[in-house]
Amino acid sequence: MPYGRGRRRGARWISGIPLIRVFGPMDTPPKGVIQLKLEELEALKLTDVEGMDQEQAAATMGISRKSFWLDLKRARMKVTKALVEGFTIQVEGGSYMVRGEPREEMGPPAQPGRMPPRGRRPMREEK
Repeated sequence: MPYGRGRRRGARWISGIPLIRVFGPMDTPPKGVIQLKLEELEALKLTDVEGMDQEQAAATMGISRKSFWLDLKRARMKVTKALVEGFTIQVEGGSYMVRGEPREEMGPPAQPGRMPPRGRRPMREEK
């Protein structure tokens, strides 16, 4: 069984799944496709459209400031590369939870800025 490096990537809260998820050049054929994850789009939206600072946006998504910064940095790099080099941007995938859509296996929705329980096993009782 192959093992990944580090910890498992935690899910991020997003406000919703966008209706339009493909953007590309209209005057020339695209050079390829760049995949922008839904949580990366949410990071762009919170900082650049809604004007939140890094700390507010990280709390809204339920992640640390460093994780938020890495998502934002990745998103900006992908969008810039697509604009400069003529790639199509396809928004899909990622590790996210949509705010307002409770998942049965995770229990009720968490409070803003807090993630729901991750299904850890209960601790064993000492005998």
